[in-house]
Amino acid sequence: MTYTFAASRISGNGNAIFPDKIIIDDDKVTYYKGKVIGYEQSVIMRERIGSVNVSMHLLFGDIVIESKGSQTIHAQGFTRADAKQILQLLS
Repeated sequence: MTYTFAASRISGNGNAIFPDKIIIDDDKVTYYKGKVIGYEQSVIMRERIGSVNVSMHLLFGDIVIESKGSQTIHAQGFTRADAKQILQLLS
């Protein structure tokens, strides 16, 4: 099953025009960070995930996914409910 999460556009952190996006499927986690032209993409295979941390703020949550290697995904501005669900799916 595939789950798609997009950061809130009102969260700040550059998400107003190009919100962060995380797609979780059975095999991998894909992170998209939009830019003026194109986007930056990071992929971590699920078996390579070393840790998942969620930092909750008043309205939004930030997610840090670290691989067992040296790759790290920093995604910001997700709703608190989405951040909790991402943590649950990856833990």
